[in-house]
Amino acid sequence: MAISQPVSKPWLNGNELTYATQAVGDGWISSQGPFVRRFEEAFAEYNGTAHGVACSSGTTALTLALRALGIGPGDEVIVPEFTMIASAWAVSYTGATPVFVDCADDLNIDVTRIEERITPRTKAIMPVHIYGRRCAMDPILELAHEYNLRVVEDSAEAHGVRPVGDIACFSLFANKIITAGEGGICLTDDERLAAQLAHLRGMAFTSDHSFLHKKLAYNFRMTAVQAAIALGQTEQLDEILAARNEIEKRYDEGLRDIDGITLLPRRDVLWMYDLRTRDRDGLRAFLAEEGIETRVFFKPMSRQPMYRDPGWPELNASRFAADGLYLPTHTGLTAEDQEHVVGKVREFHARSTRSREVPT
Repeated sequence: MAISQPVSKPWLNGNELTYATQAVGDGWISSQGPFVRRFEEAFAEYNGTAHGVACSSGTTALTLALRALGIGPGDEVIVPEFTMIASAWAVSYTGATPVFVDCADDLNIDVTRIEERITPRTKAIMPVHIYGRRCAMDPILELAHEYNLRVVEDSAEAHGVRPVGDIACFSLFANKIITAGEGGICLTDDERLAAQLAHLRGMAFTSDHSFLHKKLAYNFRMTAVQAAIALGQTEQLDEILAARNEIEKRYDEGLRDIDGITLLPRRDVLWMYDLRTRDRDGLRAFLAEEGIETRVFFKPMSRQPMYRDPGWPELNASRFAADGLYLPTHTGLTAEDQEHVVGKVREFHARSTRSREVPT
């Protein structure tokens, strides 16, 4: 059946087309175009941060952040078990080793388990604001201070959560709260780090552009057309977050007290509406037949082939990965759309309850 309710789709109701058309019309479509700087400044200002450095994706933002902090072979970085694999890959791309910490019941990294994983080789902690829930940053910052560590926030799913670490990294993929189609941005208050991020992003060219490159760097630049779209999105961010907050409230109201559904803690900003269900695969199949798309939760990093640890089934993250899913969540989702989705979820669980009550 055709999908009538996708999990996500972009909300492009501002100046995105106007700005992108201007970039094309002016001929400034490369990373040198003025829209890149305009987006960087606007997004940094929105977040109360001094510097923004735009790049090609959220993954490259994390990679740049770790490299700018001098992290490389022989180093270790604390990473959550429950996250999208890009968090761990960014560490591996630098030659460092990700060290995984299980999640708490809000899906975010369990801050009570971080200290036991710190070794003399640990150089940074990478908290991930899962599905828009802000991590408990105060104890993370205290640990960073105590052990002289850096903090790189993976904020790919948390536009609107204000950064407090050394560098915060955001994704602008098409399914994120705001988007450029593809893209990312690093935020920092440290002028030296910002300069290093930009230097590494742009192939470490010298100031005279002499093609003498003194370090390994990347072509991780954002184009002006992407930045034009991202600027138009940033201008609407308050409106977008407010709309998503209402979506969260409607789901909370509509899905409470369903036998077989477990609602999760509220989010600081809504990226995806996540929940746990007794019969996830059955529910997904039923909703798919009704044209309603869903996604399952992340799998633990220790279950991934390149990081495999035989103890992964015992993780809290494994428990959530086994029965969690998220429902259609995008800014344009109407109350009527949600009523339809909620109605189908209730219909499935009502049938499941009746079937369990039939004597065998």
